[in-house]
Amino acid sequence: MEKVTMSVQELSAQMGISLPKAHELVKTLGFPIIRVGTKILMPVEAYREWLFKNAVNN
Repeated sequence: MEKVTMSVQELSAQMGISLPKAHELVKTLGFPIIRVGTKILMPVEAYREWLFKNAVNN
């Protein structure tokens, strides 16, 4: 079964960014997160959509 959410630590690894930068990113307005108690999770599909919408074509 494929995972439907990822943690901030997994986001950091997926994007190749530091953990503090990943924590900063999940606090960004419009970034898709789900809070479960104190845990922050990102729905994988919503993250992919956010990533493609926010990519800049230079």
